[in-house]
Amino acid sequence: MSLQPTSLPKAMTITEAAAERVKAIMAKRETPAVGLRIGVKPQGCSGLSYTVEYADERKKFEEIVEDKGVTILIDPAATMFLLGTEMDYVDDKFQAGFVFRNPNEKGRCGCGESFHV
Repeated sequence: MSLQPTSLPKAMTITEAAAERVKAIMAKRETPAVGLRIGVKPQGCSGLSYTVEYADERKKFEEIVEDKGVTILIDPAATMFLLGTEMDYVDDKFQAGFVFRNPNEKGRCGCGESFHV
């Protein structure tokens, strides 16, 4: 019996719309960044909210997702909350911003600003 290595799923996937938005905001920044950093922080009535910031350098133990010409770094403290998440960008009459479809979420607050796992 031979054991073949299995490929691990990406920590996060990125839609075309999200990749295009990341490219656009990275191009507008005056100083170059290595990518965008995604994380979570305690906030809101459900407990956690997503954070998005420029990453000027890679931190130790960060997951790196390179896809569709963009680099996303996942804060090591957030990795377990974000595994399997799809990052999208929505621009419609109700909202404009990054949207995270996270299979680990167990619920969201009424306003949609925070979640819990």
